[in-house]
Amino acid sequence: MTTNVLQMARDQLAIAVKYLDIDPGLHQVLNFPKRQITVHFPVVLDDGSIRVFEGYRVQHNSSRGPTKGGIRYHPDVDLDDTTALAMWMTWKCAVANIPYGGAKGSVKVDPKELSIRELEKMTRRFVTEINIILGERTDIPAPDIGTNGQVMAWIMDTFSMQQGYTVPGVVTGKPIELGGSEGRIEATGRGVVVSAEEAAKVINLNLAGARIVVQGFGNVGSIAARLIEEAGATVVAVSDALGGVYNPKGLPVSELCRRYSGRDGGVQEHKDAERVTNKEILELPCDVLIPAAISAQITGENAGKVKAKLVVEGANGPCTIEADHILSDRGVFVVPDIVANAGGVVVSYFEWVQDLQNFFWDENEVNRRLERIMKNSFATVESTMRAHKTDMRTAAYIIGVKRVADATKTRGIFP
Repeated sequence: MTTNVLQMARDQLAIAVKYLDIDPGLHQVLNFPKRQITVHFPVVLDDGSIRVFEGYRVQHNSSRGPTKGGIRYHPDVDLDDTTALAMWMTWKCAVANIPYGGAKGSVKVDPKELSIRELEKMTRRFVTEINIILGERTDIPAPDIGTNGQVMAWIMDTFSMQQGYTVPGVVTGKPIELGGSEGRIEATGRGVVVSAEEAAKVINLNLAGARIVVQGFGNVGSIAARLIEEAGATVVAVSDALGGVYNPKGLPVSELCRRYSGRDGGVQEHKDAERVTNKEILELPCDVLIPAAISAQITGENAGKVKAKLVVEGANGPCTIEADHILSDRGVFVVPDIVANAGGVVVSYFEWVQDLQNFFWDENEVNRRLERIMKNSFATVESTMRAHKTDMRTAAYIIGVKRVADATKTRGIFP
């Protein structure tokens, strides 16, 4: 059964609204995106044939500032998924208390099926179709699943060519030489590890020697695995889109990153481990589970089989509402996505600020500022959780929704 992630996002909002004195009309404002664009655009492929692609850009709410959110290239994206991701971005930015609203973009495509030239042409045409709503003061994309710094460079160049001057602040996650920020590539994974460290203190778990399972070995999962191993933990299982490997004695994370990440055979080419599926990896014995793949991986069907004491969400929406209830009843501590994986948008904010000022920081400065914001956000959410006697996700939504609702109410409804 496929999870409707947009309904899931709206249900999460409704839960938070019950704790807040929000007018029903304002609830409706928050329940719907400000703007949705669907585009269909042709690209001439290398063999001379023409293929029409479908893409989306959704801006959820801009009450607290320009909208911010990644662009995803994936064959299974649709408008509802993109809208849900934009909503989650709104709350994530508000919880981190950075001056953005939420947005998301996507193209229905498997980027591995395109040549580099085809990928560039598709990206430039997609940006041309949605450029009427992009801008360094209006809507700022970033990398997501299936995109990277090179794709962001093409986006910046395309937008800049159409403006007639270079606009580095229109995207974040760019290469350093084009105005990118030190520490941006590692930011989301680093934020996940900071959140895991803070949560471990709450539940009295010693991360040194703790067993870690990571589902998803892309940018977020691989970096989180490497950094948490450097912090003294033992990574016993990882997986990518093709499946995973498990060794209760521990895996050589650096070797997996170096030799197998992004390769056709994936991490399952590593021989000194047992092969597991992406479903099985969630149920392995461990202390900390980091779901860092895609949404709706832990559901009402398998949440009762999760053996971890701590779940730290590196992906967006990996736990359904039913799973949340089951995990909470079982005493599993869950750090929600809008807290745990906010490191990426926080350092994207840093990159944007540096671009606007044309003044850049070194990596130590970036990481120090990131860690401070992540720890402050975690502490505020934990305090709210205790005050309301609820779970971390509901507490985070209470904070995020209230900040956005207050901004929307204070600005007023135009005209």
